[in-house]
Formats: sequence, C-alpha cells, structure tokens
Amino acid sequence: MNKDFKKDENFFLNKHPLDEETLFLVSQTFKALSDPTRIRILNLLCIAEHSVNELAEKLDLGQSTVSHQLRFLKQLRLVKYRRAGTTLYYSKDDDHIMNLLNQAIEHATHN
Repeated sequence: MNKDFKKDENFFLNKHPLDEETLFLVSQTFKALSDPTRIRILNLLCIAEHSVNELAEKLDLGQSTVSHQLRFLKQLRLVKYRRAGTTLYYSKDDDHIMNLLNQAIEHATHN
C-alpha cells in the first residue's frame, strides 16, 4: 500500500454512504458519458447551442438518432432546450458535467 495514502474521512468526496437514488444518478451520468455519440453531442453543446438539425448535420447522423440521444441527456438534466417557433435549440445545462467531460478529453489527449 502506498505510504502516502491516508484512510481518513477527508480522502473521500462524500463522507456519508450513498443512497440508492444518488448511486443510480451517478451511474446514469457515467452511462451518458460512456457513449461516443452523446460525447460528440455534448462536446458541440459546450461550444454553443444547436438545433437538432444542426447537430445531425455536423455529426453526420440521422435526426431521429440525435433526438433520441438528446432526450436521454435531457432526462439527466445535462442539456436543456429553448423553443424558437417550431425549432428546438439545445444547450448545456450542467457545468459540472461539462467540466468532467472536458477533463476526460484532456486526459485522453494528454501525451
């Protein structure tokens, strides 16, 4: 065992046992971030809001595929939308998750 590792209450982010709802939400968040299509969508939404059509075009995906992924991300409150006429514009809804995604991308591209 690493001698620098200390078993104390300050080592853990959460000092209390996790309840079932929190465990489920955390696992769903990581599930959302485990899909390449959802990562690509979130990456674009980190930069600016986009309509479903714009996302589909930029990602070379079908509109129904993008809509399905956005629905999943919206249920987790990772994205939100605003309506302009008949068009929905999606944007990021949670900076914590976007920071986590950004750190994962930086880690993956770090040499």
